[in-house]
Parts: sequence; structure tokens; C-alpha cells
Amino acid sequence: MLNTPRSQRLDALRAELMDLRSAVEDAERAASVPLSRAHPVHAAGAANLIRYVALRSRDLRDLQDRLTAEGLSSLGRMEADVLRNLDAVVGTIDAALGHVAPGDHDNPGPDAEPRPPTPLSVNAAALLGGTADDRDTRIMVTLPSEAANDPALVARFARAGMDVARINCAHDDSAAWERMARHTRAAGTGIRIATDLAGPKVRTGSLEPGPRVVKVSPARDALGRVIEPASVWLVAPSADGSAPPPGEIPVTDAAWLARLRIDDTVEFTDTRGRSRYMTVVAVRDGGARIEGDRTAYIGTGTVLDVDGRETRVGAVPSVDQALRVHRGDIVELRPDAEPGFTHEGRHHVGCTVPEALDVIRVGDRVLFDDGKIEGFVRAVAVTDGRRVAEVEVTLASPRGTKLRAEKGINLPDTDLPISALTDEDLRALDDVVGFTDIVQLSFARSPGDVARLFDELDSRGAGHLGVVVKIETVRAFRALPEILLELMQRPRVGIMIARGDLGVEAGWERLAEVQEEILWLCEAAHVPVIWATQVLDSLAGNGVPTRAEVTDAAAGERAECVMLNKGPHIEEAIEALDDILRRMHGHLEKKRPLLRRLRAWSHEG
Repeated sequence: MLNTPRSQRLDALRAELMDLRSAVEDAERAASVPLSRAHPVHAAGAANLIRYVALRSRDLRDLQDRLTAEGLSSLGRMEADVLRNLDAVVGTIDAALGHVAPGDHDNPGPDAEPRPPTPLSVNAAALLGGTADDRDTRIMVTLPSEAANDPALVARFARAGMDVARINCAHDDSAAWERMARHTRAAGTGIRIATDLAGPKVRTGSLEPGPRVVKVSPARDALGRVIEPASVWLVAPSADGSAPPPGEIPVTDAAWLARLRIDDTVEFTDTRGRSRYMTVVAVRDGGARIEGDRTAYIGTGTVLDVDGRETRVGAVPSVDQALRVHRGDIVELRPDAEPGFTHEGRHHVGCTVPEALDVIRVGDRVLFDDGKIEGFVRAVAVTDGRRVAEVEVTLASPRGTKLRAEKGINLPDTDLPISALTDEDLRALDDVVGFTDIVQLSFARSPGDVARLFDELDSRGAGHLGVVVKIETVRAFRALPEILLELMQRPRVGIMIARGDLGVEAGWERLAEVQEEILWLCEAAHVPVIWATQVLDSLAGNGVPTRAEVTDAAAGERAECVMLNKGPHIEEAIEALDDILRRMHGHLEKKRPLLRRLRAWSHEG
């Protein structure tokens, strides 16, 4: 090929490019979803999306190499406008062959007019706020529960750089959500509010309760010396019999408690039969704090004695139990709500979405607790008319991994027959449509889930609200073109890359590839993307970032918005992310993907 005259090489490249152009136009004409369904603001994006999917169904790496060898564009930045990029390369070839005069429209001089905002930037501003010519990536912040009662906290988030406030409807209640929204409006008129519907999260059921006992221990230095005594508050029993908060132990006799004085010695035998002595160091109305220099296990019914006056410890919470799961173990997933347990080396665990067990098949993968435990369905049996899946564990810690109640179950190979909108979601929707700007749909799997959300919004007179679909399942990832085309029937829409569950389902080794493909596809559709999950988590939680998460946060600049979760140092995380994104915005993108044939949008895996 290198010995072939350049004119012949360029003619061959031109023919290939024109063939590609015809193929993408044919795909556009043959699209199964009519482009007329797209909202006018998305008409061009919908057409470009179909062209891009058609183009990326081919492996273009050899063509890329030959274009590069001739000093031509490698098509590595074609997402925003497929036809324009193909035509630009063909035009350059025509100029090189002398068919047309060389143009300079692709290389404007220093005095050229600035480019108008792109369709993607316009759509991002419509959904997330800001202006269309502001290309800085927005920052979304998940509001903690404290934000419902602390307007100053929300105001500090706004000053630190928050552009979108996220209210997670999986936590708190409607009254708290409304107060969070009110405080957000007061913090800044330009801040958008996004409410996140919880969706049908599949989790492990409850476990058999553990013993009712509280452990109190002193803190010791490296030499074993006590540097902070064991401490706990003794309190009067609650009127409704509810358990006290952590750090408090109820006693049955309020009069006994009222007679305690500072320096009184409380004697007892703990649940291990060890004699213990603790001293009263503080008193308050309805309570007294006791301290000691020995570890003690204090259980329900433990007798407390002060100078011969006795009382008993009231009901303390059960210790959280866990099943210790090893590689090779069998975990039986059951549809019932009975507490889980371990018997004769076999673990029995309930599933909070019993419909999953109606469709699960032998060979399907099952992942527990964000992939800490992994296995496959070895058998499906019917017991007392209920389907039970026997999961053989293939991945767990060498010493065994603890599996607790309410931990996530991912079923990447199982086609769940459930809607992304639960009854709880619909009730939450009733509460939030009056104050939110954006509704975020969790665990969507198909265009039908999007269509149902649109219907529910319309029935509540809220069709004007923005909608974001969270991509967190393999099925949603594979159906992303169809989901986007359904979504683009409304003007203000977006996609969130929910990298937690998506990483578990797709496999961590594939996550980087998967998130790149989502970014490319959404850019082709001119639909804004929110980069989410564990961004600067160490900084938000511990006050110190890791090097890896700073790099990850910087990569988020390629999206239109980056989401931060909650943490005691979240304000610092907002400021740091704002600084990182502003610095990255000043650098040129270096992006030249190799355009192999993608299988993400097919069922080939």
C-alpha cells in the first residue's frame, strides 16, 4: 500500500468514507424508532445518535491508521456531528486531489468569530442550570439529613460551589425533603434541585437477631495504658419502649436512677461472668454517666448495684448479626421474609424482591454487597411452592466475608420482571413534584421504564420537569440507545453514570470501558451526563483525598456534571472539586479513541 501513489490511496480512502456516509444515512432512514418522536430541541441529536451507533457497529481501526498516515483526521472526535466530520475529511481529500480549492473553515484564524454554543452545552444548561456558553462542569451535591434543619449548612455548600442539590428519597421523609428544598432555594436562585427516586433495589433480608448486649471498652495506648475510660450513660426507660440511641443503656427503675450521685460506684457482673465496677462521673435529669477502666459486656437484665440498692438493665438493641461466607459455600436465596441463618454449613438468606427468584436461572451470576461475595446459581428448587436459588460462592475473602442484612444483591444475567418505579417511588413523586426541578430514575432497564415515568409525571401535571435516567445495570447499558431515544421526547433530560452498581454488574475491569462508551454515546445524542459514585469519597469522609480519586475527579471534567456524596468533610470536597474542574477546564482534551466495533449495544456481551 505504501508503494501505491498517494492519489490512489486518497481515492480509496474517499470511497470508504463515502460508503460509510451512505451506510449511516441508510441507518437513519431505517430507524425502528421514528425520529419525529424526538422533541424539536433533540431532533438533530436523535438523528446523529442513530448515525453514530451505525458507524460504531463497524471496526474502523484500520481506516483510522490509514487516515493518520496520510495526515488526515482519524475520526476520533466525531461524536458531536458524524456527517460533518465525515464530510470534513472528504473535503480535505478533495482539496488534496485538486478537486476543490482548499478551505480554511476548519482552521479559523485568531480574529475569527467565537464558535456558538454547542447543542450539548445548550441542553446541559437547560437541565443543570448555568448558561450555554459556560462549559465548566457543574457540581451536584447529595444533601445530608442535617440539611433539613440547618439552612446555614446548605448556604455553605452553595458558596463552596454547589450547582445542583440532590435529595435522596431513599432516606428521610417528605417533610425533610421539603425543608431541604426550601433551604436550597434560599441559598441561591440558580441552584437546581434533583430528587432521586430509590427504585427497586434488590437486597438481602433480615437475619436472626443477635444477643441483646452492649460492649463498653476503654481506649488504650500502645503500652496498654488507659487513655480514655469506658463510658456509657444510664437512662430512664422510654415511654414507648423504644431502644435508646447508641451510647445509652436504659434501666428499669427510674427512682433508682434519680438517687445516683457523682462518685457513686455501680457494681455488676457482666454477661461473661466478670465482676465490674464503674463510677458515676456526671448526672442529669433522667440520666447518669458511668466510667471504668475495664471492658464490660452489659446485657438486658444485667443487675446493677449501688450500696445494696439494685435495678436491672432494660431492653438493649440486638447485636447486628452476619453470616460468614467462604468460597465454596452454598447460599440459599429464598423469597420469604423469615430471618436468615446458617445451618450445617449452608446459609439461608431472604431476598427483598421475591419476583427475582421467579425468573432466575441456573448459571446466572449473583453478587452480594457490592461484589464482595460472588457466585452463580447452581440449582433452582421448589420448596413448599416457592422457588429457592442455590448459589455456589466463587469469590469471598480467604477468612470468610461477612454478609449482613440489607446488603445489595446484583443479578447481572437475570431479566427482572419489575418496574423501575415502585409504589414507594410513586408516593415520593407525589411529594416532590411541587418543589423539584429534576427527577432521577433509578434502576431503569428499558425504554418502557422511561415512558412510565413520563406518564406518571404527566398525570401529576409535572411534565415540564427535567428527567435523568441512572445507568446502573448491564441491561440498561445495552439498551442505552433506545433509552436515549425515548428520553429525548422531552426537552430537559440527562443520563447519570451510576458507577457503583454498574461497576459491580459489568465487572470492575470493564468499568472504565463502559463509562467511556456511555460518554461517547451521550455526546453523540447531545445529552448531558452526570459522573457519579465515590467521587472524592476519602476527602468527604476522612478529610484527606487519595491520589487515585483526584485523578478520577479530574476525569469527570469530560461530563457536564459531577456528583458528590455525603460525608463530614463534604464542604472541603466541594471546594476541592471546584478547583480541580476549573484547572482541568483550562487544558486541551487529548482524545483519540481506537474505533473498534462496539458490542455494548448488542446482546453479544
